[in-house]
Amino acid sequence: MNYWLMKSEPDEFGIEDLKQRPDQIEPWDGVRNYQARNMMRDQMKVGDLAFFYHSNTKPPGIVGIVEIVREGYPDPTQFDPDDKHYDPKSDPEKPRWYLVDVKFKAILPRKVTLHELKRQPQLEGMKLLARGNRLSVMPVEPDHWAHIIALAEQDPAG
Repeated sequence: MNYWLMKSEPDEFGIEDLKQRPDQIEPWDGVRNYQARNMMRDQMKVGDLAFFYHSNTKPPGIVGIVEIVREGYPDPTQFDPDDKHYDPKSDPEKPRWYLVDVKFKAILPRKVTLHELKRQPQLEGMKLLARGNRLSVMPVEPDHWAHIIALAEQDPAG
């Protein structure tokens, strides 16, 4: 099994929105970065787990866990001229953008903020913490995953 981190702006689509979906499943659409696309298309597998990260909010952080329940397939929003993720250069015969389906697994006992993550020497090398990294989908090492789960279960006051 692989571990991932997937970012979403809670004003657009948050962990609570996923929890309210039928069967608590949703396509992770709208990703328009080739590196993130390649991970969803080629590397994410059914059963993999991902942290749900609320970005562009105060404070940003990891709020929950999702499971990959459908492997990469063409993102239909790329073909819809009425969708904000429409890509006129994408061809249905050779799709440019892919997505996976995710299923709600859990809301963490507390949000683990980006500020807190940055203060953890155990998370050295984590992609999220790399300078200039703006990817919305990224891998998480198993030891980093375990450390973050432990952080979420701790009282932040110590």
